[in-house]
Amino acid sequence: MSVFDSFPIARKWPPKDPGVLQLYSFPTPNGVKVSIALEEMGIPYEAHKVTLSDADVKSPEFLSLNPNNKIPAIIDPNGPEGTPVGLFESGAILIYLAEKSGKLIGSTATEKAHVIQWLMFQMGGLGPMLGQLGFFYKFAGSEWEDKRPQQRYINEAKRLLNVLNLALEGKDWIAGDYSIADIAIAPWLRGLDFYGAKEVVGWEDHSNLVDYLERFTARPAVQKGLVTPPRE
Repeated sequence: MSVFDSFPIARKWPPKDPGVLQLYSFPTPNGVKVSIALEEMGIPYEAHKVTLSDADVKSPEFLSLNPNNKIPAIIDPNGPEGTPVGLFESGAILIYLAEKSGKLIGSTATEKAHVIQWLMFQMGGLGPMLGQLGFFYKFAGSEWEDKRPQQRYINEAKRLLNVLNLALEGKDWIAGDYSIADIAIAPWLRGLDFYGAKEVVGWEDHSNLVDYLERFTARPAVQKGLVTPPRE
């Protein structure tokens, strides 16, 4: 009997290697956080492509693991106390993986607190606000005659970028050493290019962020995680 017998998602995306962590994701800013973290931490895993279509994220199988119908999600067959665990929410998954591996979350309680602080900054601010910017600047909201919502998110994006730019002054990484906070933040900064919004938010005026993103994307684990699972 497999530990995956109790996870209906495994019927739609069956594991080839049931002994390793299973990742259900798609290469979006939130999705690649987990694949990058797994690569950086050296945790063996198997990636399953879950598209953003209703046929996937609203399927009964996926909803059985994540009732919020969003990627990413994981099942770790080697969870705490030797029991399998399923998780959704990218921030929660990053903390879980960091604690499991003992990597990328700081070496002291104070360092860990600072890492989680910046992780929460991304989860509660940077991600949602840049996501709304994308909707109102590139997607359906861009067609609305009333431009006040669009301007609201342009302004908020500028504010958040300035917060990060100032916080990175004289530092390579946001919380000291490279951490899950950087893995959470940097993919959303890359998203500005996808949204075609770099110019409108003054990206090039934030020299610390420009250098930060270059450092991040140069990492081999990041380069692999950014395309896992493959989009095509």
